[in-house]
Parts: sequence; C-alpha cells; structure tokens
Amino acid sequence: MRVLLVEDEANILEAIRFILSRDGWEVMAHGTGATALSEVARVRPDVVVLDVMLPGRSGFDILRDLRAADETRTLPVLMLTAKGQSRDRETAMALGADAFLTKPFSNAELVETVRGLLAEGAGQGGGAV
Repeated sequence: MRVLLVEDEANILEAIRFILSRDGWEVMAHGTGATALSEVARVRPDVVVLDVMLPGRSGFDILRDLRAADETRTLPVLMLTAKGQSRDRETAMALGADAFLTKPFSNAELVETVRGLLAEGAGQGGGAV
C-alpha cells in the first residue's frame, strides 16, 4: 500500500507520514506542485494525498491533470486544505477528488479516509490490495 503525499509544510508532512506509516502504508513525500505529476508517474502510488496550496502549482491544477490522463483517471485522491471554505470543497469534488479533509483533522479521520479510498479503488479496479 503506497501513498504519495504532496505537501509543502514539513511539520504536516512528517505528521501525516508518521500516522500513515504506523497504519502500514509506505509513504512517499513530495513538497512542490511544479513536479508533482512526474512524481506520481515515478512512484505509481495506490492513493495520492494532495494539498491544495503548493509552491509552483496548485493542487487543483494537479488534480485536473490527473483526471485528464488515462493512467491516473481513477487514481484515488484525497485533497487537503487549510481553508475550510465550502467553495474549495466544491471545486475539489467537481474536479474529481475522491475525498476532502480540512486541516486540522484527526489522526483517525485521516487513516479512515485513506483506507476508504483504497477499498473503493480496489472495488473499481484501481489501487492495490
């Protein structure tokens, strides 16, 4: 079970890495939006956890490109944002996000959401079991 975490804030990145690693995930981290798509292609994750606000390119732009490509169209994506505005959630879901969490979130909520994405992806032919 491999997750690619695209997050530019080091403390949040380390916290999420710890939480998901403890749950059995192999966590790969990437800190910039500009090269996130090439990292997805290189890592080939089962799930992507994607921050909205990133240096170089927004998470929304990255999500749009992931959904436009045949190889990543069904890749489960969890969007994270520090903005709790409903417009951000609506935008993420309209672009094809599978789930959305607002920072701060509970450890249990993060683990449950990522597990759910893997289960849904496996049921649709995507993801790994």
